[in-house]
Amino acid sequence: MNDIAERYVKLVLDVGQHDADYVDAFYGPPEWKEAASRHRRPLQDLAAEARSLVSQVPSTQSDADELVELRRQYLRRQLESLATRVQMLNGTRLTFDEESQALYDAVAPVHAASDFEHVLRELEALLPGSGPIIDRYDRFRQDFIIPTDRLSRVFERAIEECRSRTARYIPLPAGETFKVEYVTNKAWSGYNWYQGGYHSLIQVNTDLPIYIDRAVDLACHEGYPGHHVYNALLEKHLVRDRGWQEFTVYALFSPQSLIAEGTANFGIEVTFPGEQRTAVERDVLFPLAGLDATRASTYYRALALADRLAYAGNEAARGYLNGSMTRDQAADWLTTYALMSRPRAEQRTRFIDQYRSYVINYNLGKDLVKTYIEARAAGSSERRWSEFTRLISSPRLPSALQNGARQ
Repeated sequence: MNDIAERYVKLVLDVGQHDADYVDAFYGPPEWKEAASRHRRPLQDLAAEARSLVSQVPSTQSDADELVELRRQYLRRQLESLATRVQMLNGTRLTFDEESQALYDAVAPVHAASDFEHVLRELEALLPGSGPIIDRYDRFRQDFIIPTDRLSRVFERAIEECRSRTARYIPLPAGETFKVEYVTNKAWSGYNWYQGGYHSLIQVNTDLPIYIDRAVDLACHEGYPGHHVYNALLEKHLVRDRGWQEFTVYALFSPQSLIAEGTANFGIEVTFPGEQRTAVERDVLFPLAGLDATRASTYYRALALADRLAYAGNEAARGYLNGSMTRDQAADWLTTYALMSRPRAEQRTRFIDQYRSYVINYNLGKDLVKTYIEARAAGSSERRWSEFTRLISSPRLPSALQNGARQ
């Protein structure tokens, strides 16, 4: 298995020579990356090697410990996903659902406009004023934008809160840390670039206004207990403790991303169960941002309703990538059913252009992770944290989450 793992890592690095977004992180031997950069191998050679490696992954071993069996399944599925990505780079066209199944080991449910309209009606009843609901929602949220000159201190305090809560339940590797940078002109709102050595670079995009809820969202999702902790635990438990080199590389367009994004999003609920998030933001972050804390409860009621529109974004991506929507029509859909302002909707279409069916990893990923963990936690906060930690320390696949949730 170690030989297959090494060849897998080198293959991911080779694909990265054709696809600038493919290698999300790499902290293995520098000479492997240097070798890949010196020779740009043909796509058809990469696809053939991936298929060959899939056939070499050994069959299941009933006497293997759980992590060894998960490793075998993980390597096989990651290689299959890589072969599909190479085919796409070579011109193969897939539907939205075909692509997500092949790359991420999951397919998102289909929703009609009617599935979102009743939520919009509830928001209309909650928000004051007249005119289209998107305009009312946008006006309402203007009062909850973090002023630019307070952004850094608000994020720093949110990070402190997320880290302290995470550290109560997850033993963090000694010396783990990350740096935050504020950037512009990106298709995403935040990004974690894992550096290895338990270090991350987290970038926050300031192209569009940043609302108060994004402080905790980003601090949890990108940091604690999200991407930073996820990558640090994989490095600690699988790379350093077991010597599994395949985890020194992170192929972005792969099943690993559904687990990564799903745990990062559900991690927010794990960290702030019940009304704890509203209380922390009302009592700590709202004052730091200079916002009216008396309106926090109303704000979070509106956000809870808006969160039920999350799958509307998938439908825009599905229609746009399948060719049943133009870019403008996809942006219109996002404005109407996902309540995105026009600039934010246009930013999202740029994200879809670049990352395609990756969008399912946020909402479907969260739902799969939540269902899987809650079934095992049985309402216990302690068990929820232990199951969450177990998941982000192991090479489990999306299909395994679905099968496990049904057992």
